[in-house]
Amino acid sequence: MRVGLTGGVASGKSTVSATLAELGAVVIDADLLAREVVACGTDGLAEVVEVFGPEVLTTDGELDRPALGAIVFAHEDRRRALEAIIHPRVRARGAEIEAGVAPGTVVVHDIPLLAETGQVGAFDAVIVVDVPPELQVERLVEEGYLTLHEEPQNSEQRREMMGGNGEGRIEEPLPRNIKFEVTEKGLDFL
Repeated sequence: MRVGLTGGVASGKSTVSATLAELGAVVIDADLLAREVVACGTDGLAEVVEVFGPEVLTTDGELDRPALGAIVFAHEDRRRALEAIIHPRVRARGAEIEAGVAPGTVVVHDIPLLAETGQVGAFDAVIVVDVPPELQVERLVEEGYLTLHEEPQNSEQRREMMGGNGEGRIEEPLPRNIKFEVTEKGLDFL
């Protein structure tokens, strides 16, 4: 069984992913693969430097993520250029890992942008991890990714910052209270 796992930043995907792994699933984490495919010495990093210039490298020759982020988050066309480099490599590496898994094993692909990259149909099931936007902000502040003065001031800003609330990632959203009631049973099923 192939399962897609998705959700917004600080939604709890890592917790769900770890639970599925404890239950015997093989988890393929797209975020980790995205780092792997642009590691020092890879063709992915070479292409990033070719497209974005040497200013996206640290003095050690590694990818300078903040420098690259400043470019791609300010310009959608540059973000798309980066995605065109990284996404095919991540998918290929994920397929390579999955090919080595024993038949009958549940394989979970943890992909933050699963719906946005048009991959929903590639899975037998999709799990969307969703929490209230206020909890996402609280977690980001606790983890040091946001300071209190950066915290969004209203629910629309929160929703925009967090990439929505998960509702656009699923065909028929359930009310949040029902989602939480069935989550544990769903994990046991998988």
